[in-house]
Amino acid sequence: MGIIGDSLEKAAQNTATRPIPRSAPAQMRFLLKREKSTLAVARRLGISQRTVERYVKGTFKRPRKDLAARLEAEVRKDWQPRVRRRAQERAATATGLVIEARARFGFTAAPGSTDDGRIRRVTQHLPPDYARRLFEAQAAGAAEQRLREIAAEGLQEIYFKDRGRRADGLRVEFTDIDYVEIDF
Repeated sequence: MGIIGDSLEKAAQNTATRPIPRSAPAQMRFLLKREKSTLAVARRLGISQRTVERYVKGTFKRPRKDLAARLEAEVRKDWQPRVRRRAQERAATATGLVIEARARFGFTAAPGSTDDGRIRRVTQHLPPDYARRLFEAQAAGAAEQRLREIAAEGLQEIYFKDRGRRADGLRVEFTDIDYVEIDF
């Protein structure tokens, strides 16, 4: 993924109502329940099937740091899918989302106006329509560039054009992203 896609995924993970399992054996059992086979879990984590079996059985309890990080990341991806789906539906239909970004915003505007890009930190609530479009594009496997275009369009209309009340004809370019945090 890219920076926008990762931020959407992180925001979805932050909607969890319960913490993920703490121990490595419990995390392995969770993944095994989701995947239905130790071979699938092993492939997903990049380890042997026998290692997965040992964690599930409780013979192994403390994974190496790199395996622990991969294991936690994989559990977080699948943790509470219904809670995550409901939060996304709520954001796409009612509440919208908040995007905070530090990036270079350049403009294409009418002659005589400034269009030099500069680094800005923007925190803005985007309405449900933009949230829905971002979620649909992410689910369809859209490229990072498409997600950036949707986010830029939302910031253009809501932040820079103030919902059409000013800066008619302004076109915002969203580049050199330092960070993006999304919350819904």
